[in-house]
Amino acid sequence: MSKVDALRALREAKYAADRAAAPAGPVRKTAVARPAAATTGKPARSSKTSSPPAALEATETEARCGHRNMGGKSCTRPENHSEKNHRYS
Repeated sequence: MSKVDALRALREAKYAADRAAAPAGPVRKTAVARPAAATTGKPARSSKTSSPPAALEATETEARCGHRNMGGKSCTRPENHSEKNHRYS
């Protein structure tokens, strides 16, 4: 038996042992209830009623490119932009 065959046999034996030790069904996490703000002693956040600046309102009405990078940021350029690169924020 070659070295590669021996390693393959060890790996398959390890996977078989892991499958045998695993629980039968899928593992479900139970939701943990968070305590209310009053019980933690922290004051509740107040909601801001001020409107966003006019420049932000104008850009929000336009359709966005929607391209997302690996970090989860999305492109801020308009939809179907002709530029090859994206601007993320």
